[in-house]
Amino acid sequence: MDSRRTLLLILLLVLSFFMFQQWQNKDPASAPGIDSTSMPEASGIPQAQAEPESGIPQTTASESSVPSAAGAAADAIPREETSTASGDIIRIRTDVLDLQIDLRGGDIIRSELLNHAEELGKPERYTILFQRTGQVHVAQSGLVGRDGTDTAEGRPLYRATNSNFDIGSNDSLRVPLTYQREDGTLITKEFILTRGDYAVEVRHIVENQTDDALQMALYGQLKQTMINGGRGSMFMPTYRGAAYSSSNNRYKKYSFSDIEKRNLNETTPAGWVAMLEHYFVTAWVPDQEADNRLYSSHLRAAGDGVVGFVGPTIRIPAGEATEFVSHIYMGPKDQERLAQLANHLNLTVDYGFLWWLAQPIHWLLSFLYTFVQNWGVAIILVTLVVKGLLYPLTKAQYTSMAKMRKIAPRMKELKERFGDDRQKMSQAMMKMYQEEKVNPLGGCLPMLLQLPIFLALYWVLLESPEIRHANFMLWISDLSSRDPLFILPLLMGASMYLMQRLQPTPVTDPMQQKILQWMPVVFTVFFLFFPAGLVLYWLVSNLISIAQMLWIYRQLDKKGLGVKKA
Repeated sequence: MDSRRTLLLILLLVLSFFMFQQWQNKDPASAPGIDSTSMPEASGIPQAQAEPESGIPQTTASESSVPSAAGAAADAIPREETSTASGDIIRIRTDVLDLQIDLRGGDIIRSELLNHAEELGKPERYTILFQRTGQVHVAQSGLVGRDGTDTAEGRPLYRATNSNFDIGSNDSLRVPLTYQREDGTLITKEFILTRGDYAVEVRHIVENQTDDALQMALYGQLKQTMINGGRGSMFMPTYRGAAYSSSNNRYKKYSFSDIEKRNLNETTPAGWVAMLEHYFVTAWVPDQEADNRLYSSHLRAAGDGVVGFVGPTIRIPAGEATEFVSHIYMGPKDQERLAQLANHLNLTVDYGFLWWLAQPIHWLLSFLYTFVQNWGVAIILVTLVVKGLLYPLTKAQYTSMAKMRKIAPRMKELKERFGDDRQKMSQAMMKMYQEEKVNPLGGCLPMLLQLPIFLALYWVLLESPEIRHANFMLWISDLSSRDPLFILPLLMGASMYLMQRLQPTPVTDPMQQKILQWMPVVFTVFFLFFPAGLVLYWLVSNLISIAQMLWIYRQLDKKGLGVKKA
């Protein structure tokens, strides 16, 4: 098959892929579930009201987003508190995180990622958790149940020994918040932060100083205003919404549209819940040795969506103490660290159906980066590795093209001899292919093999936070966004045109010739919108193909196969 026809096929396949991807990104309005129009309004943090018939609580405007556990995790799903008054704000700072915590409930209401800029070249840091006018994204947690501190009427007001905490030169930092109830029960909510780590351990320590046993369950949830889903463009799609993992689903997106339509309500061993955005993730990871209930709720009045977990109800005997432990991760999608926190949490780096190919490409990119310390150079090296591995197929491709050109006169004779008798024509051509040892499909296989590699690398550049704002050289200051001067796409188009001129072609149909001539232009326009790193890969791949082509043609000339350019 002529390689330029193969290029056209690849273009059509890629276009079809992105159109299908864009269609998938639309809100799943037809997804099954509870009709949101039949659900009453709710407002802030969730509460659980067990309903054995459905297992999904109905919420009302007076309900709270603080959970209540009726003695079992299966009955514990939170709601919004009626009291919204905030307490004092304390600040916690490490080398990678700058947190603000509201002493009312001990919620994380702001989290800045100190190593990540909001915009390239700007001093403002990326804020993953925030509380602004008309828009929130906060991480909440507490204790619910028969004797819980977080109730529909309000949440505890903790005390802190200081208003500012800094890790300084230490390897870790412990920030305890305390609250003592009238019955003498002492609650300590402790945040444990580690240098260089975006995960924070959250401990709730309950000291039962009463004469009776207490029953409590831990909950953690993420509340976010459900504005624009942030799905990006056709060529740069992004997902902003919830996700979770359970025994039934290793990794499942649960979009804002899903939250509006139905309540997630699933009990599972281990599990986790998360809010995703481009390159970053916030995730609550409960006790991975316990059965946890994962839930979501739509707080219609505020326009917020909630996704969270409630752990098992624990009995705390009189005079004894119990710890409830969870982790909150707020940071870039670091696959290695996410995998350490919980099974399948690294799948929030969503490489799509080509994950099996994208993951080794990401590993290879990261490995090469450790030597060159430049992601653009690492992409070039990956291209060299890919083209080197495909060289035997590339050589077979151009050899097949040369043989096809050599037998072209015989093919013309067969067409004249058999005319419209397709069966005899096909038999004669197959015989000729066997005699000449020609594979008519040998010319397209290497190019078709590049398509999944191209798409896998596309997902790596789209999803891997390491590539975000990664500088290459000269005018390319961000490999994850398009070339601001469009120089790389133009060079890529020129390299495609040169490849066309070097390749022999048996195409004689004028219409097909015109289509092939316009292909470099179409590809150039197509690549204007792609990440610069991806265009760099394709440009370098073309340049290597040209060099390989000239070398292979020289060897074929010596064998008398004489390949001439079009």
